[in-house]
Amino acid sequence: MNAITSGKFTVTNVNYIDEKKGVVYFMARSLENTARNDFYRVNVDGKNMERLTIGEFNNSVNLSPGGSYFVVTYNNTATPTKMTLMSTKRKIIKELADSKGAEFDNYNIAKTELIRVKSDDGLYDLPMKVTWPLNMDKSKKYPVLITIYGGPNAGSVMDTWGISGNQQWYAKEGLIQVVMDHRASGHFGKEGVANMYHNLGYWEMKDYSTMVKWLIDYGSADAAKVCITGFSYGGYLTAYALTYGSDVFTHGMAGGSVTDWTLYDSHYTERYMGTQASNPDGYKSSNVMTHAAKYKGMIQIVHGMIDDNVHMQNSIQFISKLQDLKKDFEFMPYSGGRHGWG
Repeated sequence: MNAITSGKFTVTNVNYIDEKKGVVYFMARSLENTARNDFYRVNVDGKNMERLTIGEFNNSVNLSPGGSYFVVTYNNTATPTKMTLMSTKRKIIKELADSKGAEFDNYNIAKTELIRVKSDDGLYDLPMKVTWPLNMDKSKKYPVLITIYGGPNAGSVMDTWGISGNQQWYAKEGLIQVVMDHRASGHFGKEGVANMYHNLGYWEMKDYSTMVKWLIDYGSADAAKVCITGFSYGGYLTAYALTYGSDVFTHGMAGGSVTDWTLYDSHYTERYMGTQASNPDGYKSSNVMTHAAKYKGMIQIVHGMIDDNVHMQNSIQFISKLQDLKKDFEFMPYSGGRHGWG
């Protein structure tokens, strides 16, 4: 009958439709910050849209059957998870839980923060989640460990609480730990994702490079020690970063990687790349082997030997190309490994 919402934000779930009152309750990436999820209501005619969650947090909700109340579970990079009962009139009914224990403040926890970096064309505020080294000295330079996935509409950066022994140990060892998202990761709706059409690899690398350069200029990052790692599409981008993007990225570990989109299944590939006949230039430019001569750092290539999703031929062909070029690399096949392994 009519569009209910419009604008540069992504609706992620319709939670409840109150047909009697003509109200739709839904979750969406926050209009204020795309790295957060917020809960909204709007009339079915598109009027009186209202944010129901409060504060600067990432939220998930459990709505009551009649739509009068909801339990919201929320956190951000600086705030461990809490839970509150609220009414859909934006009133707090009861604070239910706080995961922050009494001894939390006794510990020296590495700082994690959400940072926005302007894309080099000025169109997007690219999100980046950084855990800084413990007791960081701004006069020193620190190695960077970047973890990515990077597929279309599959962002990894959210303003959420997260802590692990691994993360804290890396921070103690002096690593800058980074998760970053490019313009087509879902933060900027279909407009952003459309950049990747017929052109996988290019915009991801352009935006990732912009964020790394920001870390080098303003974040005490060591330009000689920029490591990127990922699996599957993240493996593809890692291999692409160490070839096409080798002026920025110096080290990488690529797992279960696509290296040539002609080797991947058509239902996914052609959705973004079209066919080889309709987009020969795109298939060539997105191919890791096209840029292998630029490789000058150190990559570790790992693959499961019975991977039936991204077949190991992807890594084998990349290895063969590097051997032909007399380039040094590391390779580890995993016996019994599928698309991921323990």
